Amino acid sequence: MSAVTLTPRALYEEVAELLRQRIYRRELEPGSWIDELKLAEEYGISRTPLREALKVLAAEGLVTMKVRRGAYVTEVSEKDLADVYHLLSLLESDAAGVVAQNATAAQIDELKALHAELEAAARPGQIDHDLFFTINERFHMRLLAIADNRWRDQMVADLRKVMKLNRQNSLLKSGRIDESLKEHRAIMAALIEKDAPAAMARMREHFSSGLEAAA
Repeated sequence: MSAVTLTPRALYEEVAELLRQRIYRRELEPGSWIDELKLAEEYGISRTPLREALKVLAAEGLVTMKVRRGAYVTEVSEKDLADVYHLLSLLESDAAGVVAQNATAAQIDELKALHAELEAAARPGQIDHDLFFTINERFHMRLLAIADNRWRDQMVADLRKVMKLNRQNSLLKSGRIDESLKEHRAIMAALIEKDAPAAMARMREHFSSGLEAAA
């Protein structure tokens, strides 16, 4: 029974991830119509798992379903972006406060190691934007994991999927990586000092600056 039920599930989830990455890479542009027939032929699948995959992406906010018109890649408005950053700021600043207060020395060392990777990815003249973005996300997700609230983790994961739709306009802006790195240094300093109010404030500032760059 498991083989019958799990295989289709794995297929539509795999297709959802393939489409998710194409959306993040702007291979499927914001506002563009998703040609279901063409994609089904390209992936060698029927339209059923493709439609299930699109439902997953619609639930995540990455795809917008329009009656009798099909699926479109979501266009993020300025209000959408402001709302997402506002919620992320609340959730992740709270997590930063928890980590500053409760993290073990080993957990702080994990964050230090990730921060060192972030510094390495942003060496002047050798900046790897994709690597910086990947490590940046790992840092934030690890901080959330240490804060240990699975409900917050789920909310942040969903919000970050929408935030990624606009990443080309944030970290790629001139000077934003340097600013982001300075903000991360300030966050790390507060975490190391176990200063919860400062960690929360620095994280809020980080998202405020991120929104300015993304707008």
